[in-house]
Amino acid sequence: MNPLGFAESLSLFVDVVQDKSFSAAARRRGLAASSVARQIDALEREMQVPLLTRSTRALALTEAGALLYERALKILHELMDTRSEVVALDGSVQGLLRVSCVPAFGRRHVAPHLPTLFDRYPALNVELELTERVVDPVAERFDLVIRIGDQPDSALVSRRIGSQRYVMCASPAYLRRHGTPRCMADLAQHRLIDRQHSTSVRGWRELAGIDWRQPPQVALESNDCD
Repeated sequence: MNPLGFAESLSLFVDVVQDKSFSAAARRRGLAASSVARQIDALEREMQVPLLTRSTRALALTEAGALLYERALKILHELMDTRSEVVALDGSVQGLLRVSCVPAFGRRHVAPHLPTLFDRYPALNVELELTERVVDPVAERFDLVIRIGDQPDSALVSRRIGSQRYVMCASPAYLRRHGTPRCMADLAQHRLIDRQHSTSVRGWRELAGIDWRQPPQVALESNDCD
């Protein structure tokens, strides 16, 4: 296996481990799952050791696979950093920018600006992952993550790019049927729509000023704001 092919195989191996399946990694890359499986098989033959244990339910790393995954992350980071440094020598903006943010924000505030970005930097490619989960930008090789709400202390470099306001609202039909709450305590008697698995101050359960002595009546939960 030539060095370029080996680097590509390592990158694919990392995707499979992080996505926990051949099919998910294949969808990310626009490949067939069988093609991904063959490339991982070829990598195992090259390394002469099994890297993954397969079952009908999940993939699991072998001891050798865990070692390779740890080293592969470092190798791929160094490759990307080296490429970025070399490309930056001529002062142009080019290469792949990997971005992660929540779906609703990405659809409304990121995707609409991409045409202008590409007009300005035609040599730039963007990989935009819209997900509600909190990604690890280091382990998953993201250049930029956009998050909403209070952020935990970390070694990441962060910058506020904007603020947003949350409002309580209901449809007129709902209010005609169930009445209008007059104070925060009244919300305990109403059927609410909430964020599923909320991890920041964006859901009813995290809202300050409400004493939920009884669990709120959540009629619908969704992991997508829209």
